[in-house]
Amino acid sequence: MNDNKIRIIAFYLPQYHPIEENNEWWGEGFTEWTNVGKAKPLFRGHYQPRVPADLGYYDLRIPEIRERQAELAKEAGVEGFCYWHYWFGNGRRLLEMPFNEVLTSEKPDFPFCLGWANESWQAKIWNRDAVTGKVLIEQKYPGRKDVEAHFYELMPAFRDKRYIQVDDKPFFLIYKPLQYPEVSDFMTQWNRLIKENGIAEKFYFVANASNDDEYQTLKDLGFDAVTVNPVSRMVYKSKTITFFRKVIRRLFRVPMVINYSSVIKNFTKNIDEKEDLIPFILPNWDHSPRSASRGTVLHNSTPDLFAKHVEKVMDTVETKKNKLILLKSWNEWGEGNYMEPDLKWGKKYLEILRSFVCKDV
Repeated sequence: MNDNKIRIIAFYLPQYHPIEENNEWWGEGFTEWTNVGKAKPLFRGHYQPRVPADLGYYDLRIPEIRERQAELAKEAGVEGFCYWHYWFGNGRRLLEMPFNEVLTSEKPDFPFCLGWANESWQAKIWNRDAVTGKVLIEQKYPGRKDVEAHFYELMPAFRDKRYIQVDDKPFFLIYKPLQYPEVSDFMTQWNRLIKENGIAEKFYFVANASNDDEYQTLKDLGFDAVTVNPVSRMVYKSKTITFFRKVIRRLFRVPMVINYSSVIKNFTKNIDEKEDLIPFILPNWDHSPRSASRGTVLHNSTPDLFAKHVEKVMDTVETKKNKLILLKSWNEWGEGNYMEPDLKWGKKYLEILRSFVCKDV
């Protein structure tokens, strides 16, 4: 890989298809579109519902949809998708079908990697009408045998020529690293297994941090790189926002509303200039389709404001050897966090991204 090339990796939600568990929890045929389709404006000027344009309310069981997603991403300068991967322990997986289809069919011919979403599923994560706090499926860490089984379950992916690498190491992200007490042992075991199987010398392990203060702790645990979600930076560092969350929202039952224009300057920090800190690009955010008044809304995101944000992120990686950037997200429609075309803006966000990533191509 050319060291001078900007490398955009977009998070990809493999959810948009019915599964037995969702049918049981929410009713037959439930997918992310169920929440997206019934979303309503909760305040004056609230952009809801958000309606997909080019791809429509798609079903990820259809290969042509996955092909078109890859085409759109490639046109915009995205290097590949980071598919969210769910392993709850003891061999239990969910939402694995789309990625398994990509792997076995060898289509689309588009780079990929995996991000382990290692957290329990609570009802409130997926459905605005859920009973808060109810655990649907628990994340477990049974021990070394399970760690080994987890590796061998994914080994065909690591062997695939499309798998994204950094410095000849397969990229693997862990979403909640500090919730896994033996995460250092996990990485040591996987590094041994990938070397023993002749795939690579080691992994490129990336930790998703909740805030900047976790950076050194995660590095000390053995991670190659750290990334900090800008939504976390935005929500948890502001005393005003904290007051709003605790008092105003309870009184008026409204989501936390923050103007995109007022926070994009805080999406990047000086720490992002570190070689082993991977910055985020965040086009938009509106969790209300999933959480209603419990959610957070980044209000009035526009392509022009997005361009300012992207430019600042690009500046942070300009002098780095590995110009890695994570795009959150490709298709998290239930979080109002997506790059796919919608009826309001069409492909404008994709075109903005392309104008930065592909300007020297």
